[in-house]
Amino acid sequence: MLPAPSTGGSSRRSPNLVISIPGTRQPPAFRPHFKPSGKLLFRYLPWVVGSTILLWLFVLRADNPPFGGGPGEGYRVPHHPHSRPGPPGFPPFTRQPWRPPPPGVESDGGHGHPPPNDDHQGFNWKWGSGGASNKAKQRPQVGVWDARAEKVKEAFVHAFEGYKRYADGYDELLPIVGGKVNNFNGWGVTLYDALDTMWIMGLHDMFRDSLENVAKADFYLKPDDFAPFFETTIRYLGGLLSAYALSGEPVLLTRADDLGRMLLPAFDTPSGFPMFAVNTKTGQTRKGWSGDALWAEALSNQMEYKYLAHITGRKEYYNKTDRIMQRMTQISLTNGLFPTRWDTESGTPTNQHYSVGAFADSAYEYMLKQWLLTGRSEPRALELYLLSESPTHRLEHLSCFLPGLLALGVQTLPDDILPAKTRERHLWAAQGLAETCWITYADTKTGLGPDEVTMQAWPPKKASSGQPPSTTITTPGPATTTEMTPHLMDRRAFWSSQSDEDIGGRWLDHVERWESDGRPGGVPPGAKTVSKESDPQKREWRSMKDSYLLRPETIESFYILWKTTGEVKWRERGWTVFEAIERHAKTKYGYASINNVDQVPPQWKDEMPSYFLAETLKYLYLLFIDDDLIPFEYWVFNTEAHPLPIFDWATWEKQAYGLNTTATTTSTTTTSTSTTANEEETNARP
Repeated sequence: MLPAPSTGGSSRRSPNLVISIPGTRQPPAFRPHFKPSGKLLFRYLPWVVGSTILLWLFVLRADNPPFGGGPGEGYRVPHHPHSRPGPPGFPPFTRQPWRPPPPGVESDGGHGHPPPNDDHQGFNWKWGSGGASNKAKQRPQVGVWDARAEKVKEAFVHAFEGYKRYADGYDELLPIVGGKVNNFNGWGVTLYDALDTMWIMGLHDMFRDSLENVAKADFYLKPDDFAPFFETTIRYLGGLLSAYALSGEPVLLTRADDLGRMLLPAFDTPSGFPMFAVNTKTGQTRKGWSGDALWAEALSNQMEYKYLAHITGRKEYYNKTDRIMQRMTQISLTNGLFPTRWDTESGTPTNQHYSVGAFADSAYEYMLKQWLLTGRSEPRALELYLLSESPTHRLEHLSCFLPGLLALGVQTLPDDILPAKTRERHLWAAQGLAETCWITYADTKTGLGPDEVTMQAWPPKKASSGQPPSTTITTPGPATTTEMTPHLMDRRAFWSSQSDEDIGGRWLDHVERWESDGRPGGVPPGAKTVSKESDPQKREWRSMKDSYLLRPETIESFYILWKTTGEVKWRERGWTVFEAIERHAKTKYGYASINNVDQVPPQWKDEMPSYFLAETLKYLYLLFIDDDLIPFEYWVFNTEAHPLPIFDWATWEKQAYGLNTTATTTSTTTTSTSTTANEEETNARP
């Protein structure tokens, strides 16, 4: 029996019982509460469109507000908790905005700070989203220089795709036949050298595809094979560290740590100078062809190993590499000159040959750069840089890095370390040397520079004016004497007419006379633009090695001079060189070296060195792109053009490594005084 219905007003039960049999009742028809009409749509459509535009302008584009100015206008250096003021007269120094934390290391050096937000104090964060700035993509029109940078990117893609298709897993591509070769350990050096270039160019899919090769790497060598320590450090280790610093991919740090430990046995010598090569599995080492340690090889690992020590916390990395720097400060040298060969047992020089080219180039480079990399905390390296010098009449293409190094010093060294007069002369020397490197390109039929040249030496001092005497030309073999050409005699005539006594070929002597005459023309001797000379008989240089090996040093100096001086001519010259590369070095599979720069069409060499992708194309891209992707205040390039982030040592690191940064200013100020005196005695470099 069913209960009687309730009569209370508060009951929720219906007074009538309705029984519904499934399948017999039709569902009620859907009746919308709102009927769209054309009039209603036109009423709300403007509001929807306007809200969308405002959202895009002020939310989605918060990293680059439309009315607030981009990096070129109103750009501010980001504040960082570890920022500290620089020396007087120098802009404040800040470490890199962020880097991924190393696993298992506690430090007060900034490891725990996350990457800043896009609106962090107005800073346009370039790397936080996993790539280069998207600013170029947002521009409605691409500028001339950005368009040229895209051409360089296309050249990189052509070269790397040729490598991947025809030489994947091998070290380098043979660009003429589409073959492959293992000449640097067989681990695929081209890929490791190119990783950070991919990232900088925004080729992130290509970058991530390449990580599979890195993840599978074990750096295996057969028991009788050896990895050259210097090349493996700057190419493989430097490439891994730079790609990790840019992308934060953990596998890159893991492999860098693996490789760094495997190479450590090379340092196990009585002097601490590294052996030429090491087996990464057995730890056995062997000497190179010379039997000694080349100075460039011994002094070109400090950047990589000190940065690796900082991000892993492994003290052995720092201690091994810094032992060499300690030895350098204990050696008594004449006029700060460093010989090119050293005994690995005693740590003393074995020859009296001095150079800024092969066997020594990157050593000079690392003195300044490791001081910058470690937050200007190691005055010994800076002192060695300020004392070093090397006069010569022989110019290798490798030496064309020097103008860029001098310009970097002018840009980064404070006034109390590099006085105004010395700074000005360093800049003149940089510009003059870069002009010399450029003219060796501009004079040739291909527009590409030879690998080694000999410059005409200036006549020595003589008692009275008259016709300049014969001049000696330095060659790799026995010295030969040749009469100066009428072209050179005409160029000397101006100086002979200025003084009763010829002052010889010391550049500083000519600069001082130019200054005493009131600086006529406003440009010092040696820094003026030289006219192109296509006739080899009228040139002031003679080619000793006619080949162009796709080298980067001249482009590197153009890039640094453009960034430090703002002179557009360095960009224009870089574009001219790139066009010559495209015209004469491009092959079906990649790019090839050239046998003779004064022969058109040129004969190719079947080689595409990995540094072409790591250095030459990277520097060209950075020279042309309008965005400052790798600011000098945050990054330092190693000798293979792998940028590493500037960092501050943590407190525990300073204590562990005995770093006393308070002595930097006093020590280096004294050094700069002696450097100026040394410069007065130095012959001019061509």
